[in-house]
Amino acid sequence: MPKIKRAVVSVSNKKGLAEFAKSLHSLGVEILSTGGTAKALRDAGVAVKDVSDYTGFPEMLDGRLKTLHPKIHGGLLSRRDHPKDMEDIKEYGIELIDLVVVNLYPFEETVARPDVTFAEAIENIDIGGPTMLRSASKNFKDVAVVTDFNDYGSIIKEMKELKGGLSYRTRLELAKKVFRLTSRYDKAIADYLTKAEEGSRQ
Repeated sequence: MPKIKRAVVSVSNKKGLAEFAKSLHSLGVEILSTGGTAKALRDAGVAVKDVSDYTGFPEMLDGRLKTLHPKIHGGLLSRRDHPKDMEDIKEYGIELIDLVVVNLYPFEETVARPDVTFAEAIENIDIGGPTMLRSASKNFKDVAVVTDFNDYGSIIKEMKELKGGLSYRTRLELAKKVFRLTSRYDKAIADYLTKAEEGSRQ
């Protein structure tokens, strides 16, 4: 059972985050993070490494581009039992990432506001978050992914019981939860854009 040694943490909803991250740190997990999440963790006294320091590329495009980098997705998608994958990541200085903690920009909540503008809606379409979630979930055999703060307690409990790991069953259940989430998220975006297009024709 793989032990979780490194995590990417980047969340919009920070409920329960500080306690969860402190528990991860106490279990020996290195935390990579971005922007406001990294600041919130540092303010809570949690040691964090900026994703930009790890990748060597700054956050750019007014925050649109943060985690879309081979050093992130190579660490998520590489199969630990495939020698060629391990050779590739070693050649390019990519480190394994064992856990992704991501919740998405609140698109549905944003577009539900009566005063929301089309531009605001577009900027609340999360790109990096769903991409990391999907990469991690595709490789659930080796990578765990957490999207819901309600799961923080059970994740830490199991990690303590399993000496820093998570069971195959738990990782599979978490992956299934991701694909249900991203499917619903994409549908909400498509529905909003369809409605906006119809409105512009009137």
